[in-house]
Amino acid sequence: MRKLITAGLLTSMTLFSCTHKINNIINAKEVERIETVLSSDEMKGRKTFSPDIEHASAFIESEFKKAGLKTFTDANGYRQEFNMIASTNTAASVVIDGQTIDDSLIAVASFQPRVSLSEKNAEIVNIKSNDDFRKKYTEYSSSKKNLLVLVDASFKSYAGRLKRRSPAIFEQPDNSIVFVFGKNTASTFSIELTNNIVKKPLNNVVGMIPGKTLKNEYVIFSGHYDHLGIGKAVNNDSIYNGANDDAAGTTAVITLAKYFKALNNNERTLVFVAFTAEEIGGYGSQYFSKQFDPEQVKAMFNIEMIGTESKWGKGSAYITGFEKTNMGTILQQNLQGSSFQFYADPYTTQNLFYRSDNATLARQGVPAHSISTSKMDNEPNYHKVSDEIGTLDMNNMAEIIKAIALSSQTIISGKDTPTRVDTKTLN
Repeated sequence: MRKLITAGLLTSMTLFSCTHKINNIINAKEVERIETVLSSDEMKGRKTFSPDIEHASAFIESEFKKAGLKTFTDANGYRQEFNMIASTNTAASVVIDGQTIDDSLIAVASFQPRVSLSEKNAEIVNIKSNDDFRKKYTEYSSSKKNLLVLVDASFKSYAGRLKRRSPAIFEQPDNSIVFVFGKNTASTFSIELTNNIVKKPLNNVVGMIPGKTLKNEYVIFSGHYDHLGIGKAVNNDSIYNGANDDAAGTTAVITLAKYFKALNNNERTLVFVAFTAEEIGGYGSQYFSKQFDPEQVKAMFNIEMIGTESKWGKGSAYITGFEKTNMGTILQQNLQGSSFQFYADPYTTQNLFYRSDNATLARQGVPAHSISTSKMDNEPNYHKVSDEIGTLDMNNMAEIIKAIALSSQTIISGKDTPTRVDTKTLN
């Protein structure tokens, strides 16, 4: 019993010591300073591929430099640059069994300037009425073959969405995939496509603090800095500022970087990253994840929308995919003696574990989770022009960031290593 009491006192003293130091670095004033810049009208909503997202990147880079972070893998700067290859279909002619298909029923995934397909060089596959459309779409979209995908008429509502989607990838494939809605059979077909192919530059912002003894073991703190840009005006406001989504998460990453650099006691290497292109498909995190051996990544804290109170009120947040590893349990244990509480994701039907930048590494077994407070069943400003800094609680944000900093200590030190995600159970 005496040993247990002594251990408890030591834990409390450590928590008090860290808390005392943390208040000087992570506080509502500093949180508001960073958040104000990232969600300002001058950033014009930080839309991917726009000139405005460059301003956000430059600001984050400057904050990483002021914090004293090292560049990732000895790069010349904090920008992790890569190209996306984007394709826009400019003309499509599809004839099936002598019938010309209306353009509104055709969706194209092709990255070649000109394409000619027929039953001689392409396969016919189906998405039937009783199929899971999203699952089948993902399966066929990742195929390396030329495909004509005949989609049952019950899924016609997806046609417009796919036509509006401008596909983007890292490497240019040789094959083409054409979805035709409302047809179930085909004996002969002829497809002629013309596509506009362009390379578009993007960049994440990445900094790191090398570990003292476990340099090749990584703990990642992330958030995305892109948002929706300028869109349909509501009450004369057309800027989708994205204060909560996800300037709040990026603010957390910056303040955590400053805190851990000042603490300077991490045994594992800490990586801080602000992702681009989350809103259009998570391309920034996909590229970033390719730079790691997933076995060396011991934990990922992805921070997504922490500017509003959770359903449990102040001083709380939830962890997506809580049941998939014991990382959440470790964080809860490290916060014993504080008033903060982490909960399991209450919005499991929304599949949040797979909808943010943690998903790519999680699918490779990394204990990679998103931390959020967003009430996804009733978040009034989500993806709206009203997502502005005035709707956020700076004091509560600061407490959430502190909780992440304190609860991650044993993982950063190497004392605790979360269990891996069982990839066999992933959807």
